[in-house]
Amino acid sequence: MTPGRRRLVITGAIMLVAALGWGVEVVLEPAIQRTIVITTGADKGIYRGFADRYAPLLKRDGITLDIRSSAGSVENYARLTDSDSEYDVGFIQSGTTTPKEADHLQTIAAVSYEPIWVFYRGKATIDRLAQLSGKRISIGVPGSGLLNVSRVLLGHSGVNASNSTLLEMDATQAFERLRDGRLDAAFFIGRPDADMQQKLLNSDLKLMNFAQADALVQRFPSLSKLTFPRASTSIARDLPQADVTLLAATALLVSKDTLHPALVYLLLEAARSVHGGEDYFTRLGTFPNLNTSEFPISDESTRYFKSGRPFLQRYLPFWLASFIERRLLILLPFMALLLGLLQALPRMIEARYKKRLVVWYQEIKALEDEIWRNRKPTTEQVAQWRDEIEDIDANASEIRLPHRYFQDVYALKQAIGVVRDRISQAAAKAENSPGRPDPGPVMSRTGAASSEHKG
Repeated sequence: MTPGRRRLVITGAIMLVAALGWGVEVVLEPAIQRTIVITTGADKGIYRGFADRYAPLLKRDGITLDIRSSAGSVENYARLTDSDSEYDVGFIQSGTTTPKEADHLQTIAAVSYEPIWVFYRGKATIDRLAQLSGKRISIGVPGSGLLNVSRVLLGHSGVNASNSTLLEMDATQAFERLRDGRLDAAFFIGRPDADMQQKLLNSDLKLMNFAQADALVQRFPSLSKLTFPRASTSIARDLPQADVTLLAATALLVSKDTLHPALVYLLLEAARSVHGGEDYFTRLGTFPNLNTSEFPISDESTRYFKSGRPFLQRYLPFWLASFIERRLLILLPFMALLLGLLQALPRMIEARYKKRLVVWYQEIKALEDEIWRNRKPTTEQVAQWRDEIEDIDANASEIRLPHRYFQDVYALKQAIGVVRDRISQAAAKAENSPGRPDPGPVMSRTGAASSEHKG
């Protein structure tokens, strides 16, 4: 191989390796994030409680849950629909938004019922929202799902700002004002075992029974009808003293559709651990589920509820499973290409070496054929043949090959020896046949070969 061709091959190999290295770097760059930013709700609210229970479960797999408080469901929705925001996932209350395709959000799972409680004062029994007309009513804080749903429910019952006093305040304020008489009724939302609900249920305030629950659920499919059983607060005191019908929204765990699939599976596992038990309103295993149509269901959630976690995540640590899924599987085409190159390279090198030997074998065969054709050579022809075989021998001795090809080199030398003997036999004939006409000069076959294939 000439120096110019050798440099060209080396340059090409370097460029190929550089291209492969660049491709590997591009593939490996977007590694899985180790922090999930979640938007919840009030610091002591139901959503914050969920997130606080998720955090240690995710931490076991090396994922940090960065919990950010908010005013509630409406604000969470606004944060997640902002493509430039740092928020990855959040809780959204069913029925509090009007999702659009441009939101690029997906439901990971429905995780819990959110009972809506209406507590009131007075001697009269209230079981219809229309009976609150003309009263002072707390309906939640701005940005919360409760504010939205309470306005909708009251509006369809004919209660609005023109005939009643609708006040926006948090649960603590509403409880205090309701207890000291500055409010007539208030909407609350949360689990029965939450601190605020326990205060309300154990107070002298009355809990409204939604007598029109079936009609309201029919009108608002995002709501569900629940029964708070008699004596659920206290069996000893028989509180409440009758079953109470409630309305409930559903808490949805929602994420941006760009969230990595491996993290979706981890969140689903955490949700199953936190919400999979039974409580006042649900049987064991009711939540999490996919019984919602507000946002598109993530593909990972569909697969999870059908067949569980991916195979690798079931049997390998999360970091190793995600490494294989995210990196090695993507690198398979590069690995296949590299394997093909590694398999082809020895054959290419061997073909190159063999070619250098074949050239001289061809020269030897051509010389031997000429000797056999000429039965009565002249001394000049014999001298020419001797010069050629010595040139071939000299050039063959200069061939540089790895040790494993030495047997091929010596086989070539053996062939040279055979032809050299044949020339000696021809020389003996030439000496016995003096005066043979000279057929003219014979062109050497070794000049071009020695210049191209010597090295």
